[in-house]
Amino acid sequence: MARVRYGARTEAEIAAARTASSRLPDIWSTGVVAVWESDPDAVAAVLPPPLKPTGRPLVRANISKVDLPGHPLGAGSVAVAAEHGGVAGWYPLVMPMTHERALIGGREVFGEPKKLGEVEVERDGLVVRASLARHGIAFVEVRGAVDGALPLPEPTRKTDFYFKFLPAVDGSGFDADPVLVHCVRNEKVRKLESVTGDVVLRESMYDPVADLPVRALVEITIGEKTTDQRGRVVERVSARALLPYIHQRYDDPAQILDGPPEGSA
Repeated sequence: MARVRYGARTEAEIAAARTASSRLPDIWSTGVVAVWESDPDAVAAVLPPPLKPTGRPLVRANISKVDLPGHPLGAGSVAVAAEHGGVAGWYPLVMPMTHERALIGGREVFGEPKKLGEVEVERDGLVVRASLARHGIAFVEVRGAVDGALPLPEPTRKTDFYFKFLPAVDGSGFDADPVLVHCVRNEKVRKLESVTGDVVLRESMYDPVADLPVRALVEITIGEKTTDQRGRVVERVSARALLPYIHQRYDDPAQILDGPPEGSA
């Protein structure tokens, strides 16, 4: 009988896949990063407990094209500065990805708020434009001109905060208490340039980052970097406390209540 591809894989096949994924070479991306100060009340309002605001209400948009052989990937995020247990980091609100594989792994393993979207990074000479779009709306656009090279930073360790959870089968909260994940990224940069420009936030009912207005632009850069990441669960969190924020993960909050009609097979 021919092999049934949905059938169980052998231990050797599982081990080989695990080994292959642990030996990936450095994957470099070209990306635009914009950081701005926003309204402190708005930043505090989007942080589920136990995350807390930092001393500065920063928002960061990261828009990148990743050099994957044969499968170029667009990847982005909009995140706010946050703190947990003495660790300073970022809490992403939305992470558009252009490939399903990047989306599924991040959501299921780390609890990342990834969604399929459009990611553009364009450079024509000194002119730079980058954007994140979903449902036909470019809800973040960064545009400007390169005005000079910047010193290369030393390899840096950065932390992102994610909540990993499963909505309950019966639509009443979660199947188990959610967990808070610290995802640590080791970042190396091989090229970095400063950009003079601006950040445009457009209204979107699906990705309402316009609620985090640009009060003062801190910096815009374009560069080439590579990162790896490791995550760990640091604590279980209150389901009751997280539930009011669950809509951040979905275009339609009612989606978590979807289920088979009563009496269906």
